[in-house]
Amino acid sequence: MGKKGYIIKHIEDAVTVPCPCGESTRIIQYTDTPVANLHVTHIQDSTKHYHKECTEYYHILEGKGFMELGDDVVELRPGTTIVIEPGTPHRGYGDFKAIIVGIPAWKHTDEFFCE
Repeated sequence: MGKKGYIIKHIEDAVTVPCPCGESTRIIQYTDTPVANLHVTHIQDSTKHYHKECTEYYHILEGKGFMELGDDVVELRPGTTIVIEPGTPHRGYGDFKAIIVGIPAWKHTDEFFCE
């Protein structure tokens, strides 16, 4: 956390990177605080994966798609929120943008691919 007890970030200053889910703008990252991350990710297709430590909260901002959660498939539309607990294989596809919050903050070492 910042020396003053808070962090301020502007999306235009954040790093946008390719990721297994699509393209992710990483506004708050593990390097900012290990408590939680906040990413805005554009997903068209992704590889099924899971996390051993991180619980992920997806909130769909725009677009439509689907999320595979284990053996289930759920429809996504703006306003949908999903909580994905550690160990749950998941994969998003379609064409949508989501805010993704990870608690504790997502690290690349906590991403395990199913395929």
